[in-house]
Amino acid sequence: MRGSLRLLQVAGIDIKVHFTFPLILLLGAFDWGSKYGASGAAFGALLMLALFVCVVLHELGHSLVAQRFGIPVREIVLLPIGGVAMLGKMPRKPVQELLIAIAGPLVNVVLAIGLVFALGVRGDLPLDGSGLLALSKAAPSVETLLQWLLAANVSLFVFNLIPAFPMDGGRILRAVLAMFLGFSRGTKIAAGVGQVLALGLGLYAIFNGQILLALVAAFVFMGAGQERAVEEARTLLSTLRLGDAYNKHALTLAPGDSVHRVIDYLLTSYQPDFAVVLGGRLLGVVTRDAVLQALAAGTDDNYVTGIMNREILRLEAGLSLAEAREKLAELGVPVAAVFEGEHYLGLVNQEDINEALHIAAFLRIAQERKAGSLFAA
Repeated sequence: MRGSLRLLQVAGIDIKVHFTFPLILLLGAFDWGSKYGASGAAFGALLMLALFVCVVLHELGHSLVAQRFGIPVREIVLLPIGGVAMLGKMPRKPVQELLIAIAGPLVNVVLAIGLVFALGVRGDLPLDGSGLLALSKAAPSVETLLQWLLAANVSLFVFNLIPAFPMDGGRILRAVLAMFLGFSRGTKIAAGVGQVLALGLGLYAIFNGQILLALVAAFVFMGAGQERAVEEARTLLSTLRLGDAYNKHALTLAPGDSVHRVIDYLLTSYQPDFAVVLGGRLLGVVTRDAVLQALAAGTDDNYVTGIMNREILRLEAGLSLAEAREKLAELGVPVAAVFEGEHYLGLVNQEDINEALHIAAFLRIAQERKAGSLFAA
């Protein structure tokens, strides 16, 4: 994610913080500092850091299980509103999604049990159920820290099990439904349930003047809608073949062409990537980014072979566009070469796939309208 700084790496997964993350530390420092001065401000910032350690462990729970299923995890990014694990692709087997989704909340259960044990050993285990709100009013101490984290982990567990996207509960519900109804139908039902819950939560928040809760409801409502849109797009892309979507009229380069020729092509066409071809054989690909780097380095007089990428993702023409898009996202590459057996056909990128999706969506709408008008007649 742009605007993120890498802190460390765990099991090959980059742990990053977004540049807005310090806002939550400042909020914690201000909240506690207003009541207990400088020491309270330091304690408030420490509470936020400890909470986000729990959030990282929660996201690692998802990520490590995903890796066990062969699903790559690019990074975990910490934002003021929480953490997000960037999976290279989404699981398509319901059991896998179920286990990945439930792993995060289970981490919070383990952490809560550990905190209960630590508090029990110290004799500080809260038994009155006062919760996170009451604990926020307690004086800074080790006891307050442990009790606050216990309440926070219980809250994280309960909140994440709400059956609405993008929370884990929504994915758990979708996985269970998909076992019997398939991913497409399961997603529609789970997204609908999430939006109904979000509407109810939003109305409650508005009538009770709880602005923050209303924002959470709006976030849940949009997240459910986005999940449904993503699944609908994948379903539509699954009906299209890669061999029908690549640019059949793309400009190509020869090994003896200079970078200047690519600059001319970039200025006079919408094409961002160019295949370097010799006798029908693909040698490499020159991307817009590579050309811009050559310009910045003052090496734009060189041949294209000096800046081309020779390691190109190879995809078969019979692959569905949904599978092709997932491959591009999984490997984090901007462009792939389309082959039919050993015969090179052309290049495809995310923009080509998105354009095919838009056209296919319009065609489907037109067909549905036509069918509707015939039925009405």
